[in-house]
Order: sequence, then C-alpha cells, then structure tokens
Amino acid sequence: MAARGNTRRNANGQGGVYLRADGRWEAKVFVDTPDGRRKRISVYGDNQRDALDELGKVLDQQRRGIPVATTTLTVAEYMTYWLQHIAEPSIRRTTYATYEGDVRLHIVPGIGKRKLKALQATHIRAWLNQLRTMCQCCAQGKDSGRQTPRCCAMDNPQCCRDVLSSSSIRHILRVLRAALQDAVDEEVLSRNVARLVQLRVTDERRVRSFTRAEALRFLEAAEKHRLYALWAVALAMGLRRGEALGLAWADVDLDHARLTIRQALHRVDGELRLDPVKTEASIAVLPIPAPLVPILRGHRTRQLEERFAAGSQWRETGLVFTTAHGGFVEPRNANRMFHSLCNKANVPQLRVHDLRHSCATLLFTMGVPPATVQRILRHSSITVTTGTYVEVIEAVQRDALDSMGTLFERTDDESAGLLSSKKLPLSSRLSSDTRKSSL
Repeated sequence: MAARGNTRRNANGQGGVYLRADGRWEAKVFVDTPDGRRKRISVYGDNQRDALDELGKVLDQQRRGIPVATTTLTVAEYMTYWLQHIAEPSIRRTTYATYEGDVRLHIVPGIGKRKLKALQATHIRAWLNQLRTMCQCCAQGKDSGRQTPRCCAMDNPQCCRDVLSSSSIRHILRVLRAALQDAVDEEVLSRNVARLVQLRVTDERRVRSFTRAEALRFLEAAEKHRLYALWAVALAMGLRRGEALGLAWADVDLDHARLTIRQALHRVDGELRLDPVKTEASIAVLPIPAPLVPILRGHRTRQLEERFAAGSQWRETGLVFTTAHGGFVEPRNANRMFHSLCNKANVPQLRVHDLRHSCATLLFTMGVPPATVQRILRHSSITVTTGTYVEVIEAVQRDALDSMGTLFERTDDESAGLLSSKKLPLSSRLSSDTRKSSL
C-alpha cells in the first residue's frame, strides 16, 4: 500500500495528483468557468487511476468548450452560458427572445444565486409556488417606471395582482428543464432535478373564440377596413398573427386557390424581422376558401393603387399585408386595429390569435374531423389539437348525443300504436312477432 501523505504525481503534465491523508487520491487542475474566470478545482478517486480518469473527463470538457461545474458555479452563471452557447445558436430568434425573458425575469431572480450542483427539486418547487402569487408589476418595477404612478407605485399602493398564468409558469419550468438537461448531457450535472417537479394541470385559460354569429358581425364591421383581407384570412384559415403579417405574394397562388406558409413577422430585440415559421409542421400548402379569392384579388388591386400613390416613398417588401407605404405592419398596431373592430362589431374583446381559435371552433361545430383541423392549423400532432380544443370537441359530442333524445320523443300516432300493442294478449303479440320474423 502506498504511504499516505503529500505524495505528488503528474499525469502527463495534466495537473498535480497526490494521495490525501484520508486515503483518497486528489487531482488539481485549472479550468474555465461559464463566467470566463480561471479556477483551480479538485477531483477525487479511490485510487490513482480513478483520480486520473476524473481529471481526464474535466480536461475533455475543457477541450470541447463545455464549462466545468465547480462547487461555486451558480444557476445564474450556467443559465448565462446556456443561453449564449447552446440556446441561441440552435433555436429561432423569437424563441430565443422568449427563453431569454424567462431566464432574465424569472429564473435568475428566483433561483439564480443557488449553486448549480446543490439545486434540488424542493428549491424549484418552492420558487414556482411563490411565482404563482407574485405580482409581476411589483417584481419587475413596472409601475415605478411609468410617467403616471399606478398600482404599487401610488402613494396609497393598490397592487393590481398581475400574476403569471399557469401556462406561463409551465413554460418557465420547461426552459429550466431544457437547460438542466443540456447540463446533464454535457456531464456538468449527474441528473436533471427539474424533471422531478410536476405542475398541477389547470384549465384556467380556456380557449376563447367567436361564435358563428359573432364572427359574422365582426366580418361585417371589418368589410370596409383597409386590411379586411387580413382579418378574413386569419379567421377563415386559422393563420397565426405573425404568419398572416409575414405572408408574401410569391407564396399566394390565386389562380389555383392555394397559399404556402413559410415565414412569420415578429418584433425581436426592438426590430421587426421575418423568420422561418415555427416548426417544419407549420410549413404547409393550404387551399384558399373560394370566398377569399375575390377578397384577396380586391386587396391586391388596392395595394397596387397605394403603391402608385406612394411613388418613391413605397417600400418593397413583397408582403400581402403592409402599411399604406408598403412597410411591415407592426403587430401591436394590428392588435389595436383588431380591438377597434371588435368594439365596432359589438363582439367580445379577443386577441388577434383568438381568430385562429375561432377558426378551429367553427370547423369543429361544422363537424370537421379533428385530424382535418390538425392539418389546417398545422399542429405538430393530433394530441395538440384535441388537447387545446377539448372543451369544444366535448360540446360537439354532447350536441350529437343529445340528438339521440329523439328516440324517446314519440308522436301521438306512435304513442297510440305502442299503447294498442300493449293491450293485446301476450300470445297474440308473440305470434305476431313470430310471423314478422319469418318474413
């Protein structure tokens, strides 16, 4: 047995290795942490070979550019590394902006100071429970930054209770799970403790949509609107707001009544951008409903007139729905126009995205099968469709089964016939039934 003490050895010049007084072997090496610092860390083994193996793993991580989780590495430091080196290069810019917001506004303030290797499911669960009741105006200082004090910033504070929805909290947890899973895959962590946390599923945010009567009133109110075709397409074809605003004339074939969804318009980092659509499933060729073809033709004629009137001020984007000078339609302006039309039509104040929900709801009420609705909405799976519109589907099923009630509703003639048959002797009814069965 090797003598205990400060017996130092070198593994091919890759850091010092020595036998500790407690009988374990220790190897020390300098590593790069996610925040860019150089830090000396120790790895251990029951024997010299085990210690050298652990040292080799650390050095291999360094060569591959993977941060080494030290005992002082915090969740905030790792999330910063994850956003910059893993998330941003591999996802859409709009998705990255959402992830970055979740990390900056919720994950880092909530559990950012905790050591990454010491993070437990109990810490995550307690933080999420706190997040459910936390007013975001208060937490983010929104009220104190307004020109006119509101809510918590007033002399007599009155919290508006602007709390996160359950779906928002679920999304935040998904982001944390994804980050920690990458840490596991890169052997920064041994397990993903965020997967141990399960959130109670709630239906607090129901799908909101127009009824058929409300949809008709809305379209009537919007008929004279400059962007009437936008609202008609969004409602009749279930396009997302960004998809509709990013639709290009090059992807619209009015002669064959079809269009292709390829890109979407979003505001990211203060700039309007055209990005590829959400997923591969979102890319699709859709048939244009017959009534929309003349509406789109009329819209194109109007746009050509605006282009002529704008002259050199016209901005060529090639998009179907533009400003009067050819520029991008600001999504927030689209929201304002939509709300104004809702007021004019005296219909519920929905979101522009709820036109997509309205399309699905109306299709279901017309008896269109879920699989067909899935293809129209371009959901990634039938489960997404049936899960999102479960209440609508159940209502349609209820109406269908209620129609079976006609079996129990008899006319006077049917009731009289049933009554007279009951008055016949049993032998007569049996012989009558026997004759009928032999025919």
